[in-house]
Amino acid sequence: MNRVVITGLGAISSLGLNIEEIFDSLKEGRCGIGPLKFLNSERLSVQIGGQIHNYKPEKYFSKQETALYDKFTQFALIAAQQAISSCGIEITEKNTSDVGVILGTAGGGLQTQDENYREVYESGKNRVHPLIVPKLMNNAAASHVSIKYNAQGPCFTIASACSSSNHAMGQALNLIRKGDIKTAITGGSESMLCFGGIKAWEGLRIMSKESCRPFCATRDGMVQGEGAAIFIFEEYEHAKSRGATIFAEVIGFSMSSDAMDIVNPSKEGAARAIAGALTDAKLNPEDIDYINAHGTGTIANDKTECAAIRHAFKAHAKNVMISSTKSMHGHLIGGTGALELVSCILAINESIIPPTINYKQRDPDCDLDVVPNIARDHSVDLTLSNSFAFGGLNAVLALKKLT
Repeated sequence: MNRVVITGLGAISSLGLNIEEIFDSLKEGRCGIGPLKFLNSERLSVQIGGQIHNYKPEKYFSKQETALYDKFTQFALIAAQQAISSCGIEITEKNTSDVGVILGTAGGGLQTQDENYREVYESGKNRVHPLIVPKLMNNAAASHVSIKYNAQGPCFTIASACSSSNHAMGQALNLIRKGDIKTAITGGSESMLCFGGIKAWEGLRIMSKESCRPFCATRDGMVQGEGAAIFIFEEYEHAKSRGATIFAEVIGFSMSSDAMDIVNPSKEGAARAIAGALTDAKLNPEDIDYINAHGTGTIANDKTECAAIRHAFKAHAKNVMISSTKSMHGHLIGGTGALELVSCILAINESIIPPTINYKQRDPDCDLDVVPNIARDHSVDLTLSNSFAFGGLNAVLALKKLT
């Protein structure tokens, strides 16, 4: 079975327009959540989110491209360009079939849907642009990345709610392990911050109107964000032969289904995915230094995740460092696992644990080391990244420092 390493990374979020800016924000515990600014946002009950306010599409794309790309596709293309530039790989006619594109999203072109439903129903227009369907389809981002870089290997999108990115990266890992491809452009993208997107989530009554406070006794709900993170997963010998910089090795992946409830999480289901990732990576619980938690800031999720970690880690649960960076960038839904993997790479490469900010008061149900409010200097060799989705869909990745 082939070893798989990460040789490139790129991202855009409310914490920054590139990896360097996002790293700095994570290290400083900077909050990217603030007032939402878009059409009809004043009509919403929830008026905060991790919105990228300083984003200017004309800086990255022509008018023709902007007309064809939904915002989630734009974010994916920006992050992919950063990732490919950072890894120095060249995709040529000789190796194009060995390069795949596997991305995750939950909402796909939701901005496009929202804009065009408004045009038809509110403004009374009888026609929409002829390319609306290819703009809003969930595979648009993966397809456009494939087209731009002539990646002719497997190309597909996974939509499994909040676990979409981790599921996508897990499949990229498996394709390289098996030898089907040598390189994967993988991660996730999401942009649900529009009137229709937030209004739908308001109906669930799990959104905070104040801030995202994971694991805190005062927490009152999740906060949405937007953006993308894309990585270059590469077969180890291939990366080594071309002298690539290696940020981390991907050594484990597991997924499970709660098969219980469409919205309420299960401790047992999450614990099975955590334990499965450890088994796949051939690790013991005490080997793990840091977990980037799913940590949404809802009462049920945080309590259940802590219980799952205790169940899987036994006595070591009190020793492992855990943080939820959603407190800073919000919940990117289908793109969230990808952005959170950035924190694991930061921890491995710079020995800095991003904090769980906005933490005010201890909750006995979440009595673990959640790295409250301030980043922590600590050497990290092994990490897990948790994603748990509506529908009871769990996906956990394990990363290792290459030594």
